[in-house]
Amino acid sequence: MDNPISTRCRSHFWLVVFTLFVFWYILLYVYDWSSVPGLTRNVDTKSHANSSALPNSNFVHVPSNPNSVTSTKQDSNASRNVTDVIMEEEEKPTKNISSQKDWIEPVDQIQALEKESEPLLRRNGAENGNEPKESCAGRYIYVHDLPTQFNDDLVKQCKSLSRWSDMCQYMINMGLGPDLGNPQRVFLPTGWFSTNQFSLELIFHNRMKQYECLTNDSSKASAVFVPYYAGLDIARYLWGGFNMSTRDKTSLDMARWLREKPEWKAMRGRDHFLVAGRITWDFRRVIDEESVWGNKLMVLPEFKNVTMLTIESSPWNSNDFAIPYPTYFHPSNDNEVIQWQNKVRRQRRRILFSFAGAPRPNIEDSIRGEIMDQCISAQRRCKLLECKNDKNKCEKPLYVMKVFQSSIFCLQPSGDSFTRRSTFDSILAGCIPVFFSPGSAYVQYLWHLPRDFNKYSVLIPEDDVKEKKVNIEKVLNQIPKSKVLAMREEVIRLIPKVIYADPRSILEKLADAFDITVKGVLERMEMLRRGIREGKNSSFDIDEEYSWKYNLFGTVDKHDWDHFFLRTDRGRY
Repeated sequence: MDNPISTRCRSHFWLVVFTLFVFWYILLYVYDWSSVPGLTRNVDTKSHANSSALPNSNFVHVPSNPNSVTSTKQDSNASRNVTDVIMEEEEKPTKNISSQKDWIEPVDQIQALEKESEPLLRRNGAENGNEPKESCAGRYIYVHDLPTQFNDDLVKQCKSLSRWSDMCQYMINMGLGPDLGNPQRVFLPTGWFSTNQFSLELIFHNRMKQYECLTNDSSKASAVFVPYYAGLDIARYLWGGFNMSTRDKTSLDMARWLREKPEWKAMRGRDHFLVAGRITWDFRRVIDEESVWGNKLMVLPEFKNVTMLTIESSPWNSNDFAIPYPTYFHPSNDNEVIQWQNKVRRQRRRILFSFAGAPRPNIEDSIRGEIMDQCISAQRRCKLLECKNDKNKCEKPLYVMKVFQSSIFCLQPSGDSFTRRSTFDSILAGCIPVFFSPGSAYVQYLWHLPRDFNKYSVLIPEDDVKEKKVNIEKVLNQIPKSKVLAMREEVIRLIPKVIYADPRSILEKLADAFDITVKGVLERMEMLRRGIREGKNSSFDIDEEYSWKYNLFGTVDKHDWDHFFLRTDRGRY
């Protein structure tokens, strides 16, 4: 019989061994060492040696039609598709890491990209609007001091801004909303907030207060900013059966106030700009009938002269321009941006494609139902985050970002309108967006996204999906891994351009969405002034019906995308 003391010692010994093993496992595989300064490089190589096989970075030319994709590279690794890489990783979890040269080489390439990224992004920042602070010539902006009824009072009435949620929580932190922290280490320790997609006016105004070239002398200004919170204003009246007079009142008051100001008379408002933080259709009621949606802010004569910045613009009108939806990330310094880029660059992505959204059964032409069916059919290759019931996970940043960070492609079909905030969430997560209409991004965010859309996204025509002519999984699976890596890197490089930095601090070298927007506005004002000096009519000199085509291509000639922008295809538009 064993000695009781010996038995207890052996039990304690194995308990200690087991505890040490668990502790070692947590340190090696669970703890996020990338957040510890000075250890990032060493841990990256170790963690990637144990993670999925990443696509190599030998970029190859890929035709624009994904169905006809073939690689010119003879190496068999380059010809493997995305799902092959994912399946191989899952089928070989116990393979000796030291023998996996094809796993280690891509990591070296990723680290090389990280080294290159910082100077590249800093250079891009300078090109996109961050000029030396002492150089304000041509960059001065005058800000109208509006009566509080047009901005601050609307924030104080936050409880009336939505019938479904308490908007007051989103007004704190200068419009950024509550601090998210870093649950499950999905985000970074700082810079992440639960930001509402309709908070742009407040965020932009607070950023403008920190703009380096503000002036109190309007005669020196190249542009005049009108801090009217048009989106918060109309949000009070879009639902609930409010009549036209109520919906239009504040807009008419704003137009009347502007007309009486000397700054307006200089160019009759052509040097003015305004941020309306909702989609353009909320401000374009062209018929005075009680049943018609929205107010008529953008069709008022005064505001046809004003440059209107919205989160979604009209393809058929010339006086509004789309700028990015607010995301959850609002960094306070350049290093936070670069740290986040490196994090998503190293992200392990086991899901080929994902969709976060809800069906639109009441919209006749919606393809969301078909997309959701295809996602379900793809099983583990697709992740569906369905937005429904009281536990709507789509409204919780943690769930959205976890899905997007684990996905290679993120589907972005139209919903109630062309665009989605989800597009910018996917870019932020390093997930390649898949569009089904050029109206969802390509003709919208001309200042912020590349004109060569094939560099960072995939376009699958919505008609092909609706008519069941295309299999989304097959199309995405045919894109070579080298092309996937190139597209993902382009998406990651876009991150600074589509985020709004914390208004309480200023990025030193990188240009964010605010900087790029201001640069675009100033260039537009200079173009208008040049036209006036040359005696040209400053109004749009072509049929506005084709403004989407003219703004993107500089011509109104026949184009393959014409069928996407037939008004008969878009109910209220």
